[in-house]
Amino acid sequence: MEEFNQTSPERFILLGLSNIPSLQTLCILVFPLMYMITLSGNLLLIIAVRINLKLQTPMYFFLCNISFIDIGFSSTIVPLIIKNTLVKDRSISLLGCAVQMFFHLGLGGTECVILAVMAYDRFAAICRPLHYSTIMNKTFCVGLAAGSWSICFLNSTIHVVLTFQLPYCKSHHVNHFFCEVPPFLRMSCRDTLLNEIGMYISAGTLGVSSFCLTLFSYVHIISTILKIRSSQGRHKAFSTCGSHLTVVILYYGTILLMYLRPRSTYSPELDKTLSIVYTVVTPMMNPMVYSMRNKEVKNTVKRILYT
Repeated sequence: MEEFNQTSPERFILLGLSNIPSLQTLCILVFPLMYMITLSGNLLLIIAVRINLKLQTPMYFFLCNISFIDIGFSSTIVPLIIKNTLVKDRSISLLGCAVQMFFHLGLGGTECVILAVMAYDRFAAICRPLHYSTIMNKTFCVGLAAGSWSICFLNSTIHVVLTFQLPYCKSHHVNHFFCEVPPFLRMSCRDTLLNEIGMYISAGTLGVSSFCLTLFSYVHIISTILKIRSSQGRHKAFSTCGSHLTVVILYYGTILLMYLRPRSTYSPELDKTLSIVYTVVTPMMNPMVYSMRNKEVKNTVKRILYT
């Protein structure tokens, strides 16, 4: 079976996170717990927004989008990590690999754009409060969300098709724990310059532009907060913005480093570490950072849990 997997062009072998037994044990113990926290935290947020009319605002509409993305993002990756750690057969079919890459790219790109949209929403709420309801009306919010999902999954389709048109004659052993574009480009025996240029263009267009829009929004938000006379009001606003910015920088930073890094600096171990941050850690942190600090959300979650 092992020889077939190594030579068959219809299957790939994911080498996983590590072959060190102690690290494998840690993975088996920690990752299921992180996955359960991710699912429960994001599902509770979605339910809380659904049942509490006070939370049905543009901000929480976009947060629900983020929660759907994080559930899908984590579910696409984490069960496979656990499965590949537990069993000896780490092979995955070409179709299974392509589907995983499609959802990973689509969901990851959509989260980048939605995070920027959320920053703009906060900018409108804090810097343009009198015009907020006009700017962030229901039609505009739905259009922003639908456009983000559509553009990013179209981008994902293009990259998946281009990636799996490459010949993989060097090896079918993927030095990664899931099907991601950069490791596959380095496995091909054909020149992948055009694929890399396409990856840089899309990462620059979706990732860098979203990150710049987010920073632009927060610069104006912080500037407005500094004008608040109440020190308690400033502290509360800065505390919220600071926690949001921490997650945003962590997410954008790892993704842009992964997809915009020069080929000469390729490191399988660094790639795995970066991927864990934005596929496992960030989806778990998002509901806590963005929502659990809000009293209305916490009270609604308590009602859900204790009724």
